[in-house]
Amino acid sequence: MINSHQPVKTYHSILALSVLSSLLSTGCETFQPKDPEFYFSQEQSVQPAPDPHNFSAGTGDAMIGELYQVNPQKYDTLSDIARHFGFGYQELVIANPAVDPWLLNDSQPITLPMRFILPDAPKSGIILNLASMRLFYFADAKHSQIMTFPVGIGRDDWDTPLGVTKIIEKKVNPDWTPPPSIIKEHQELNDPLPSVVKSGPDNPLGYYAMSLGFKNYLIHGTNKPYGIGMQVSHGCIQLYPEDIELLFNKVKVGTSVRIVHQPYLAAWSDNHLYVEAHPPIEKWAGKTAELQKEFRKKLEKLATQHHLKLGWEQVKPILSKADGIPTLVGESTPVNTANQPKILEHPDNLLGVPTPVPVGSSDWSVKISGIDDYDTAQKLSAMLNHQGPIIPSYVEFENGQHHVVSGPFKTKTESQKVAKRIQKNFEMNAVVVPPNSSPHNG
Repeated sequence: MINSHQPVKTYHSILALSVLSSLLSTGCETFQPKDPEFYFSQEQSVQPAPDPHNFSAGTGDAMIGELYQVNPQKYDTLSDIARHFGFGYQELVIANPAVDPWLLNDSQPITLPMRFILPDAPKSGIILNLASMRLFYFADAKHSQIMTFPVGIGRDDWDTPLGVTKIIEKKVNPDWTPPPSIIKEHQELNDPLPSVVKSGPDNPLGYYAMSLGFKNYLIHGTNKPYGIGMQVSHGCIQLYPEDIELLFNKVKVGTSVRIVHQPYLAAWSDNHLYVEAHPPIEKWAGKTAELQKEFRKKLEKLATQHHLKLGWEQVKPILSKADGIPTLVGESTPVNTANQPKILEHPDNLLGVPTPVPVGSSDWSVKISGIDDYDTAQKLSAMLNHQGPIIPSYVEFENGQHHVVSGPFKTKTESQKVAKRIQKNFEMNAVVVPPNSSPHNG
């Protein structure tokens, strides 16, 4: 399972790490919330999900939203719950460290931290906090309407830059002209790119793109949606396909864009002091002590302004836990109903869940065999279905064993490429199966 206190790795590295560390585990830890404000009464009513992107704020509000929980159905994945409720992958991983992200069950309530402390920056235009991997758009002049979206950002060797810029151009159905550095990278991986990638399902920009004043940097969609909430890009800022369409239609050319890295945030709200902590991203992981020292000064200043006695020993565990959940701190932190999560009903269908198509007699496929139990096979199948690009997969039972079947594919070459990806990213033997071989039972 991913350690929530470690820097976020690249998309494929996270998936491979999850497989290698937990694939052979057939059970999940029991979820036992330790913070008293997260216990909830069984008598609480279940309610429909709120809009995960649009929030109202009063003058001077530094925190928006509320806390929620949802009870997953067995074999849901954290990625699918994240996308449906407006989160990135890493946000839900750090908020729910006791669950297996690829093999949920219906006895493990999932915390949905839909409460956000706003970044410490002028409240106008777009603010992107790299540490929380979340974008905030202040949609009106009074800053009373705020839109927020999870994002994917640049991986460690392709940093998303800090600073202030603006939107200089908007394009629908953009073509992508890869820069020489990316063309070279793909050549070294034996995955050559064309000089121009036309708009369509294979275009990594998705169907909407907004150019920034920083040269060669964009806010855009993606054809690999399960990388949102991770460090996956070549520096650009990626949103879920459904989210970029919403933002694109709201934002105007000339809108300011401020990019910050603030892993530690504080807010005074309803006469209480809250602290929210995230793991610093990979580039800043070595400066954690320095970042915490800087935050301590800001926090002490805020506490003094509100005549609040604050002990640093009370704050340190929150920074170490770094679960992204705004937490009460101060002289006394009473538990009250306003800080208990509300319970959301599970939707009939989670947004964007891959639906594999069974392999037919005329199709090529790839098979991973010799898996003893269904849960282990289902976990691997789920991870393949959330690769970037997706490897469509499902579980079948044959000759007393479970197998993970990937496909259907139309050509031998296509299936061979998938087998190589599985072997490289998961270190597992994947066999190419030609048409008219043994039947697949789905």
